[in-house]
Amino acid sequence: MATWQAESTNHSYISKHKRFWEIDVARTVAVLVMIAFDVLYVLAYLRIQNTGVPGPYHGFWWWMSRVNASVFMFLAGVSLTISQARTSRRMSSFMLRGLKIFAWGMVITLLTWLIAPYEYVRFGILHFFGIAFILAPFFTRFRYTNLIVGAAILAIGIYLLERGVFVDLPWLLWLLPYRFSTLDYWPLVPWFGMFLIGMFFGKVLYPQGNRGFRLPDFSHPVVSALTFPGRHPLAMYIAHWPILIGIMFAIYPDKILPYVKEALSYLPF
Repeated sequence: MATWQAESTNHSYISKHKRFWEIDVARTVAVLVMIAFDVLYVLAYLRIQNTGVPGPYHGFWWWMSRVNASVFMFLAGVSLTISQARTSRRMSSFMLRGLKIFAWGMVITLLTWLIAPYEYVRFGILHFFGIAFILAPFFTRFRYTNLIVGAAILAIGIYLLERGVFVDLPWLLWLLPYRFSTLDYWPLVPWFGMFLIGMFFGKVLYPQGNRGFRLPDFSHPVVSALTFPGRHPLAMYIAHWPILIGIMFAIYPDKILPYVKEALSYLPF
């Protein structure tokens, strides 16, 4: 009896704290692709070099950015269900996390408003994840409902985009596609659909927060070090921007200084 209790306790500890290397690897790849894309984007945006990013609508880089963002959204949904199953967190904890992420999104809004007032981020990827985490607790008890609702939201959003149907009310741009010029934009329709689909697969592939299929165990310190970006995606997203701009400034000061002066001239003070 004592042996069984010890094994049960140990299993409980592992189920609450063990990470799944396949999720960390997938998220690490997504982080690296994101950084590579943003390097090319900044080079083109600051007119340092024509990299083809952002490309034409439905071009290669257009698809690349959306596929990579979809990976982040899908994995966030998967990870949320694992966390919820392991810790039985209350709704308030997920909502608090969402509010923190949304607050970082508002920091991005302020900074981009200062440097690019005509294209500042109104509802970017951090705003999206903030609202997604706030809404997620209302869907954690569902399984197939998440798949159906998620697929429906995704299909409706894609249909609206393909047909060129945009909402005319600016205050709804967070919910439905809105036509305007901005540096980053991810409305809930269609992208919250990918988040819900991730929640469905999280429950199916990782029931009760444990892996429901067999994979070789690559939980090694080397793997852990290599997947560090995937284990801290929010920190990587926030940190890579000042680092990227700082490197660009150090390498191309003559290219960036005129842009900075131009951006400062738009400030209202």
